[in-house]
Amino acid sequence: METSVTQPVLYGVIAEFRDADTIVAAADQARAAGYRHMDAFTPFPVHGLAEALDFHDARVPWMIFIAGCIGAMAGYSLQLFTSTPLLEPLLKQPFITDVVMRNVPYPMNIGGRPYHSWPSFIPVTYELTILFAAGTAFLGMLLLNGFPQPYHPIFNARNFERASLDRFFLCIEARDPLFEVDKTSQFLQSLGADLVSQVAEDSEHPILNDVPLTSSGAVLAGSGGPESQ
Repeated sequence: METSVTQPVLYGVIAEFRDADTIVAAADQARAAGYRHMDAFTPFPVHGLAEALDFHDARVPWMIFIAGCIGAMAGYSLQLFTSTPLLEPLLKQPFITDVVMRNVPYPMNIGGRPYHSWPSFIPVTYELTILFAAGTAFLGMLLLNGFPQPYHPIFNARNFERASLDRFFLCIEARDPLFEVDKTSQFLQSLGADLVSQVAEDSEHPILNDVPLTSSGAVLAGSGGPESQ
């Protein structure tokens, strides 16, 4: 009985560089050439690389701003509700008083100051603004980056384990409108890459790492596992 073999799906083409300046220049040229779906992987933050990739997500600042506003309103409202009798007419309703919010407000006359002493409300309001904004920045970063993500096709790239050590990688994805395997590989090689490789979408099928492309110096990167050696 013959078993059908599914051909691996191409994720993109990745280029390996030796230093930060080269990858920034390469990203600039790739952007100028019209490529839009690309990403870079470096062992440390590289100044100017995000600008070269034109990587900016306007959703993050707006999420942080809205969360900060909610935190400020929550902090101020909490103190206003518990320290002043403003809601007393509402709380005197039988159902609310007996079931929902019994004895929650606790207004106190301290030193003859008014119940609504707003200067004393500022510290808690400020702290909750920072708490909500910082928490949203952290969780929003995880959410928009797709974390947790135990597997990513880029893990299939040859030598990618060195992305956290001493190598710099620039990947142009196959979904880019201008993507053509040979043309894109030759373009990346012309940018001074030490190695240009194809990246498989998944690691279910072994791919020979030493299969050459039509452009010299470009190879096909598979799962990187023992069976693909």
